[in-house]
Order: sequence, then structure tokens, then C-alpha cells
Amino acid sequence: EAFVATATAGIPVADQGNMVTFGVVPTGPVTGYGYIKRGQKLDSSNEAFKVEKFVEKPDLTTAEKYIASADFYWNSGIFMFKANIYLAELQKFRPEIYSWSKKAFEKGSEDLDFFRLDEKAFKDCPSDSIDYAVMEHTEKAVVIPLEAGWDDLGGWSALGEYGEKDKNGNVTKGDVILTQAENCYVRSESRLVAALATKNMIIVETPDAILVADKDKAQEVKTVVKKLKDLGRSEPLTHKKVYRPWGSYETVDFSDRFQVKRITVNPGQVLSLQMHHHRAEHWIVVRGTAKITRGKEEILLTEDQSTYIPLGVTHRLENPGVIPLELIEVQTGSYLGEDDIVRFEDIYGRKSDK
Repeated sequence: EAFVATATAGIPVADQGNMVTFGVVPTGPVTGYGYIKRGQKLDSSNEAFKVEKFVEKPDLTTAEKYIASADFYWNSGIFMFKANIYLAELQKFRPEIYSWSKKAFEKGSEDLDFFRLDEKAFKDCPSDSIDYAVMEHTEKAVVIPLEAGWDDLGGWSALGEYGEKDKNGNVTKGDVILTQAENCYVRSESRLVAALATKNMIIVETPDAILVADKDKAQEVKTVVKKLKDLGRSEPLTHKKVYRPWGSYETVDFSDRFQVKRITVNPGQVLSLQMHHHRAEHWIVVRGTAKITRGKEEILLTEDQSTYIPLGVTHRLENPGVIPLELIEVQTGSYLGEDDIVRFEDIYGRKSDK
């Protein structure tokens, strides 16, 4: 209710052409957030203030001074403004972002109920936050105090504060065993995680990767992501489980000449009619019913039945049933990349590498 009331109060302020941000009334000298310093009051009819400046995450001494002054708010990163006002300010302060964004839109295309931006223009567009690109430069920036029990939850340490703690201050989720652990956040999503003699640690296990970090450094995880990108690793770009319009697939095992996937096709959905230049595929149905096109054949498979799709043969998979279709796919060949797909028909309008 408090958030809705504050957001509603921002509407007339934004309607006047101001660029509104909501500054969280701080409850303490937190060093993990950016701050906003308020200036003079906009007018007597509301609780809006001109933004004097945005400041980066401070050290503890500086944060304490901010709190004592009562002129600073936590930067929530929540904004309200008219689209035309934002675009005009973006064009003024970051014309290259404006230009590339415009190109991405103008060269985009309709895709059923989606609008797809032009991929090349979107990738070529510089990356920056609204704060840095516009709000720190515009004279239209206005801050409205927000007091609604807000928390950024921008790191694993923050998330751990909302879990149920044991007698040693640990928060766990999933299949976790702790021995001699203190003040740790340990999360398991797919397997057993055991921690011995750990203190003030973040341990997060997912099917993709495992993170182990000191709680005081947990917000620096972005440096790990950057390093992965610099190394050309796939983890920052894709997950083991990948969602598609027809369902999803998950990589179970892979090597240089084979790959095993678990594929789920939602009821009534159809994969594209396609072929591969470099791989053959074995399909084993483990749940539901599969309608399969293989060359000029059309076959129906149920649980415990399988088929083989030779390299170069056109094929299509469909779920004609009312429950999800699950199958195990074993790929074999010299190249197993997702871009080895030649599509002939696709109800979703996708190109060959999507």
C-alpha cells in the first residue's frame, strides 16, 4: 500500500515533464547501495525534491554522514517519466544509445505476439544504466521519498537476511548439511551440498555452476561474470536448461562426439521441420506421445518406444497429446552446436539458429 501510494503521488510530478526517481528513506548506513542527495523542494503541493546529485556506494564513515544529514536516500533504481521526455534526454546526453536503439526498433519485425528488435543494432548499442546515461546529467531529475520496507536484494547476502536462521546464524535452502558453520548462506538446487568449518560464506549450487564467496565480497560477483565473458565461456550466455516456444531442453551429458538432452514439448506444440548437416539423433520417449515426421514417414511413438533420425534427413517432433511429452535425445556427430539447424517450416517464424 505504501509503495502504491508513493508511486501514485509521482504521476502528477512526471506528468509535468519531470523525470522521477524514488529514493528509499534509509534505515541505516548501508555501504552496498548508491545514494541520492536531495536538493530544494519542487513545490509546496507534493513531497518531491530536485535531485542535487547521485553518489556511488560509500564507505561506512561516509554513509554515516549521509544518514546524519537526512538529505540522502538510497537509490532504488525505480523511475517514472513520460517516454517522450526520456527519449529527448537520452538523445541529448547519450545520442549513440538513442541512435542504435532507434535502428534496432526500425529494423525490427513482428513475430506473432512479439516484437523482435534487430539483433545486430541491439548488440551494437552501448550498454549503460539510466542513472549514468541520463539521470545524473538531466536537469529534470526529481526524487520522491519512498518508505515501504524496500530492500534491493541485489546480492546473496541480502537474500540470506530473509531466510530462517539456525542457532549459528546460518540460512540454508535445499539439500544442505552443515558442520561447524557460522553465519553462512548455503543454497542447493540440484545436489547435496556439505559445508565444514565455514564462516561468513555464501555457497550457491545450481545446475549451471557453483559460487563460493565471502559474504563481504558477494556483491563483486560481477567481476566473475566479466572474467567468464573474457574467457569466452558459455555460462554467462546460456543455461543448461533452455526454454523454447514449444517447451524446453536440458543438457544431461556431452562430449566432443555426443550430447544427451532431456526434451520437454508442451501439449499441442510443434517443433520446426528441420535437418542437420553434422549430427544424427536418437529419440526415446519416456512420457507422453510423440508424433514424428522422418523423411516421408509419419510415425506415432509412446512411452518406451524410440526412433533414429539419420544425418541429413528432414524431421519434425510434435506433441499431439494433453500432457507434456518428455524424451531423451542422443546426438552423435562431428559438430553438435545449436546453429546446425536448417529450418524448412516453423510455426513460430524462427530463423535457423533459434
